Amino acid sequence: MFEALVAIALMGLILGALTTVTAQWLPNWARGLVQTQRNEQVAVALDRLAADLSAAEYVSPNRSEGTALFRGAEMGVIFVRSAVGPNSGSGLEIVRIAETTDGLGPTLVRMRAPFTPLPAGETLVDTIPFGDPVVLLRAPLRISFAYAGPDGEWAGNWRNSGMLPSAVRFNVRDAERGVVVSTATRVNAEIRAPRPDRLNEAPSEINQAQPNSASEVK
Repeated sequence: MFEALVAIALMGLILGALTTVTAQWLPNWARGLVQTQRNEQVAVALDRLAADLSAAEYVSPNRSEGTALFRGAEMGVIFVRSAVGPNSGSGLEIVRIAETTDGLGPTLVRMRAPFTPLPAGETLVDTIPFGDPVVLLRAPLRISFAYAGPDGEWAGNWRNSGMLPSAVRFNVRDAERGVVVSTATRVNAEIRAPRPDRLNEAPSEINQAQPNSASEVK
């Protein structure tokens, strides 16, 4: 009986020690797991942003306007790119990546809509029926955008310009801790309006060259 009581007492001491160690270790493990999940979420969001912005194209909203349909703000961006995705057809689509608010707080959402020319003189995009929402970031992670032209000067807005921004920077910050957790920059190679097609000019140049060649033969 005495030996059984001693064994029970020793077991209680061991279990108490294990409980103390677990209580100290478990919160650190939980914080590490949350941080790992946030890092993965940031990586996926930045990859999506980089892929979208690198595919932005110089497309005018309608025939009466010569500027690109690109609306850049500090908390969101709207641009045109080639349609992508298993449920997308061929052609162009308008992409909107912006911060909205739901029951869980600020959320960065990507939405898209098929590209159709806007009415003449209409530059607002509020009436575009965006759909297919995809959540990229949730609170406490928030993102802000900045845009730069060929001069390298950064600004929080970009619109009604004769070209696309040469670079777009996005800063991801942790609103709870008030620190920037990641910064990335996407550089656009094609920033100006597409050059006119010169194929139509080639036949006229050839026709002009033929009489000269004939006169030389004579």
